[in-house]
Amino acid sequence: MDDDIETYEKTDAGASTTTPIQAGNIKKGTIAKLKGFPCKVVEISTSKTGKHGHAKANITGLDIFTGKKYEDICPTSHNMEEVVVKRTEMDLLDIKDDGFIEVMTADGETREDLKMPNEEVYPELHQRIAAGFGAGKSLTLTILAAMGQESVVDMKET
Repeated sequence: MDDDIETYEKTDAGASTTTPIQAGNIKKGTIAKLKGFPCKVVEISTSKTGKHGHAKANITGLDIFTGKKYEDICPTSHNMEEVVVKRTEMDLLDIKDDGFIEVMTADGETREDLKMPNEEVYPELHQRIAAGFGAGKSLTLTILAAMGQESVVDMKET
C-alpha cells in the first residue's frame, strides 16, 4: 500500500521569472526581457504619437549573462516583462578540469552544476578567480539567477 504514495524531493513556490511592466515606465538600469533574453536597459528613447496613436519606446539593453546587445520597440502603453533577478553569494570550493566549479551555498550544501565565467565575456573575472584559487585564497562568488539561467558575475576574497 505504501508504494502508491508520491514523494517530492524538492518543491518550488512557482514564483514567476518575470513581472509585467508598462513599456513607458522602463528606465535605465531596469532588467527587462528583450527578444526573449534578460537584458539590463542601457538606453531608452520614446517617439511621439504617430498616425496610429501610440508613442513608441525604443529600448536597448545588454544581456546580463553574455553581454550581447539587443533592441526592442514597443508602444509605451503596452506591457513588457521585467525580469526577476536573484543574487546569491557562494564560497568557491574547487575548480574542475571540465570548466565547472564546486561551490558551497549559504545553507552548507555543495553544488557542482555552475560553470566558470565565460572567458570571452568575462576575461578579467575568469582570470581573477583562477589566479585567486590557484594561490589558495578563500573566494566568495556572486551568482546571478534569472529566467532559469545562472552565472558567476563577481568574486571577492574572504
